[in-house]
Amino acid sequence: MIRSLKRRAYGTSSRRAATAAAALVLAALTGCSSLNGVVSPAAARNEAVPAAAKRAFGLVDCKVAKCVALTFDGGPSKPTPDLLDVLKREKVPATFFLQGKGHTDTYPDTVRRMADEGHEIANHTWSHEDLTTLTPDGIRAEIEPVQHDIEKATGRAPTLMRPPGGATNDDVSKVMKDLGLAQILWSVTAKDYQTTDTELIEKRVLDQTERDGIILLHERYAGTIPAVPGIIAELRHRGYTFVTVSELLAPARPEPGKVYRP
Repeated sequence: MIRSLKRRAYGTSSRRAATAAAALVLAALTGCSSLNGVVSPAAARNEAVPAAAKRAFGLVDCKVAKCVALTFDGGPSKPTPDLLDVLKREKVPATFFLQGKGHTDTYPDTVRRMADEGHEIANHTWSHEDLTTLTPDGIRAEIEPVQHDIEKATGRAPTLMRPPGGATNDDVSKVMKDLGLAQILWSVTAKDYQTTDTELIEKRVLDQTERDGIILLHERYAGTIPAVPGIIAELRHRGYTFVTVSELLAPARPEPGKVYRP
């Protein structure tokens, strides 16, 4: 059973629960494997049935290539076109986990540009609520408007989502399964929401990245976009190939409701 990931516990009477929750959050952010029910990209590829192998996800075979997925949360926003310019120049695909309120409803042309330029588009909820605190109807209300906005802009609804803070549990997984969405966590975080230091953001990413890694960044923070060219250049120097999350899992198809994390 996938236990709920929480950033903090409330109430003085629940210290033990808070400690356990903190341990699970640490596991999610560091890529440790103590959380049950999570599937790694390598395991997904290895378990893929022959029929799934026939589906084309691109030219990269991550069973052979040293792959890494670059992902961005919380957009689109005003700076996003600058990031798209960088990715276009560097010929790097990314996976964008888009937020709804003030984002997909405000920058539909940017969402359309992401799709037109070959990036993968996914769901990051309407208002960034902790989904584990909501009822099933509340969870749906956080997901469905973003699905609608993205489908309206691109003609295609996402099949991937990222729960805010990595917080998920069995109830969230059930709703995601009903909505046809796989849950994607991460193994690398620069915590770029805490700093504008571009060199620090770059160092944090490079220090943590390993094969099959999923890198989490946020382009709306001032230090992030300037760090991206250096991250790309150094990881390429180390032999990495950039792919989308779906390409990282291929030939497996992300299974709705399941949680994937390196």
